[in-house]
Amino acid sequence: MLSIARTDTSLLGRWWWTVDRWTLAALVSIVAVGAVLTLAASPPVADRLGLEPFYFVRRQFVFLPLALAVVATTSLMSPRGIRRLAVVCFAVAAVLMALTPVFGEEIKGATRWIVLFGQSVQPSEFVKPGFAVITAWLCAARRLEPRFPGYAISTALFAMVAALLLMQPDVGMTMVVAAVWGAQFFLAGLPLLVVGVIGVIIVSGAVGTYFAFQHVQGRVDRFFDSSAGDNFQVTQSLEAFRNGGLMGLGPGEGQIKAVLPDAHADFVFAVAGEELGLIACLVIVTLFAFVVLRGFSRLLKEDSLFVLLAVTGLLVQFGLQTLINMASATNLIPPKGMTLPFVSYGGSSVLALALTMGMVLALTRERPGRGVAEVAR
Repeated sequence: MLSIARTDTSLLGRWWWTVDRWTLAALVSIVAVGAVLTLAASPPVADRLGLEPFYFVRRQFVFLPLALAVVATTSLMSPRGIRRLAVVCFAVAAVLMALTPVFGEEIKGATRWIVLFGQSVQPSEFVKPGFAVITAWLCAARRLEPRFPGYAISTALFAMVAALLLMQPDVGMTMVVAAVWGAQFFLAGLPLLVVGVIGVIIVSGAVGTYFAFQHVQGRVDRFFDSSAGDNFQVTQSLEAFRNGGLMGLGPGEGQIKAVLPDAHADFVFAVAGEELGLIACLVIVTLFAFVVLRGFSRLLKEDSLFVLLAVTGLLVQFGLQTLINMASATNLIPPKGMTLPFVSYGGSSVLALALTMGMVLALTRERPGRGVAEVAR
């Protein structure tokens, strides 16, 4: 147990007594769950792909400790530092997203990855936290200075990000970014009429994607009518939950992962259901819910509009991604290729989510004399 006196004025001491240690503990627990499920789900997938059994395990066991280091390092930063980091992160990721359709790798019909220094990177993962913080900054600045075109700039940035995502195409992530943007605009105090118009635009866009993208139409049709096409992954996922029952078959004893193509990634929650059982799955759900609700509870005493909007955007993003992954695995929504934070395999996702939660911890730290004026500094 780390023992640091309250009188310790070092950087570590100040961080320890101001950061939300409960959220930090929950995140470490989720990472531990991710490590266990990586060991359980990855070897059969690697074997099926002709790789050595622990190929994905070794790679993920590099990313997970690095993710914890990113969370801790980012949480040391001040709100001003977080804004600067968000601008740099967003700018670099947006440029890489623009280059991805030209130089990127096409995987399963989507071009979302680009190779940098020998590593495959998904730039759109890093756009999300940067966009949430920048939008919060722009909206807060607009409230402090009515002549500042913060809302217009934020809308233009959203349109750019949405266009880049749809070029890949990645409809699911576009909807997540739209939800974050809409939630932040609502909290910024826009008139309900304007918020309603934004909501109609987002819903209309979601309906439009059904007719514009064949793969989206196929997934939706199969969700409502299982005879409309191949529903193999969802069927196997539901079978895994049935096999697991209340207590599970035991770590490593599951069979579905041997045939489920994305058992280590998009459908890792199904592996948890089969091997660990319903009770363990509910514990995992509780950990994620705790992180989100704890973050919102920290905002109840927050008087900085920038922090309120930024943390809300980051938590909505984190919570929605979790909900989409779990709902897809349990056939509550049409399947969407989105990772379970810190649990699914994927370096870009893990590191981007670490950046996201590091920003949340940094912005929700106890800061004497904090206030609305922080946004101007």
